[in-house]
Amino acid sequence: MNFSPVSTPTIGSPATPQSLVEQALATTTADDCVVIVRDHTSANLRWANNTLTTNGVMHGVGVTVISFIETAGGVATGSVTGSATTQAQVTDLVNAADAAARAASPADDANPLVGPDTSPASPDWDDAPEPTDIHVYDAFAPALGKAFGRADAGGRVLYGFVNHEVTTTYLGSSTGLRLRHVQPTGHYGCTGKNAALTESAWVGGATRDFSDVDALAIDAEVAQRLAWGSRRVDLPAGRYDTILPPSAVADVMIDAYWYAGARDAWEGQSVYSRRPTGTRIGERIAAPGVHLYSDPAYDRLQCAPFNVATSSGSESSVFDNGLPLGRTDWIRDGELTALLQTRQTATLTSQPVTPALDNLVLDVDTGAGSLDDLVAGTERGLLLTCLWYIREVDPQSLLLTGLTRDGVYLVENGEITGSVNNFRWNESPIDLLRRFTHASATVPSFSREWGDDYFSRTATPALRVPDFNMSSVSQAM
Repeated sequence: MNFSPVSTPTIGSPATPQSLVEQALATTTADDCVVIVRDHTSANLRWANNTLTTNGVMHGVGVTVISFIETAGGVATGSVTGSATTQAQVTDLVNAADAAARAASPADDANPLVGPDTSPASPDWDDAPEPTDIHVYDAFAPALGKAFGRADAGGRVLYGFVNHEVTTTYLGSSTGLRLRHVQPTGHYGCTGKNAALTESAWVGGATRDFSDVDALAIDAEVAQRLAWGSRRVDLPAGRYDTILPPSAVADVMIDAYWYAGARDAWEGQSVYSRRPTGTRIGERIAAPGVHLYSDPAYDRLQCAPFNVATSSGSESSVFDNGLPLGRTDWIRDGELTALLQTRQTATLTSQPVTPALDNLVLDVDTGAGSLDDLVAGTERGLLLTCLWYIREVDPQSLLLTGLTRDGVYLVENGEITGSVNNFRWNESPIDLLRRFTHASATVPSFSREWGDDYFSRTATPALRVPDFNMSSVSQAM
């Protein structure tokens, strides 16, 4: 398959990311300064109707300057982010950040800035950014062409998108931080329809480099799912014995993670609150043997081992930039052990500092086998593909609502016997962690709802829930 890369030119003579950091630190008039430079390249392919439609390569450099000004009432901050490739452009950002800090009120999350005694300099600080390009698809693209031919012959229509990006982050500060991290991120998603466009199936996943992505295997799985839909069964709303594959488990576990802010919990606003004031840290909130954690060194889900914050909020603090990150257990053996904590909220709750990390893993001690094994052990139930349009209904219980999408299948006597209409569902991920009856082994997964743009590094098992609440029938295809 032939494709022509499209590039975005850079005007002027770009400086290195390291020189942009040093220029900002040298020109600021603030008392302290943190500079974050992100060099980002991405390459993508898109297809429809069994034909490649577009491909492109993009490159950009984003710079965040955070200025800190000591005032009579404490420390005020100003944060400005923009595109910058020259030292003059960075100087403009510095001037804007310095002015914003001087106009701001003292920050309530003020803490001493992190220094190299806490986070030693990265040994690869002087290295150039690592890019990606269209050649990341050198093996995938020819196989995709073969998949198109096979789909044509089989009466299937394929639509999809693949994206690979590499972001190299440089974090420097007036206190001496010099940290660097390279983050590759990739994902694929393919939707297949039958010739009549009456059945739809989706297959997707995450990858670091596309060496483990097989376009022919994707087409084979789409074909199998469309074949399951040759028999249609309409079912009413109700509670069903339901198997959530790893993708659907990731869909809801990310919400359980994102809503785990310590401040909200302390103030009685979340499922993790012990009311009227306090958190449920130390309480059992899930079944024994359930572990939810983040680990920057987790195989195939590696992420930044230091904290990066471009702004302050209830779950992040610009003062915490550069804090080292290691494995954090959010739920250990069913017990809530940590929440998303800045140094400020850790002081409030008298808990360790546990900033957010960019991956999430769910393990179940009794988890074994595969998704197919869970199907084989189900007498009558439903197999989902993924969840969609997920929204919070009740923060106190973390009740979520959403839709099923691109494949709900009927399981009878351990076999898939047809496709079922879509549903609107209402469930809390915390309740699901208490009520599930079976779990597969944990595998790398990909959230259809959140993985494309926000959070793609997850590993989850499939879960079987005996009474999953399908609250109403959906007419969505």
